[in-house]
Amino acid sequence: QVQLVESGGGLVQPGGSLRLSCVASGFTLDDYPIGWFRQVPGKEREGVSCIRSSDGSTNYADSVKGRFTIARDNAKNTVYLQMNSLIPEGTAVYYCAALVYSSDYGPLAHESYDYWGQGTQVTVSS
Repeated sequence: QVQLVESGGGLVQPGGSLRLSCVASGFTLDDYPIGWFRQVPGKEREGVSCIRSSDGSTNYADSVKGRFTIARDNAKNTVYLQMNSLIPEGTAVYYCAALVYSSDYGPLAHESYDYWGQGTQVTVSS
């Protein structure tokens, strides 16, 4: 059974950092592109970052470039999202997802992804 579980969310002050983890079971994360997304109530799920399986290349949304870093630890079957210099607009539920089947959508489009975790809440507030 394919399962993704996120953790690491919480309350952080503006300018602070968090590291989110996405652990997979039932499949090997290294075999598929993995994306991080976030969503606030009433808005569409937004692509934040992704890491490809073929060469480990990455993409970032313009809003997080230079502040967020995605990385993979194959030994732990885990993908991380290091988030630095957090701002209040970063408050959202963060999800990881796996792109298992081919997709015509872009690497940061939520429509591309097939398996999702349950999400972890990140709140950036003083």
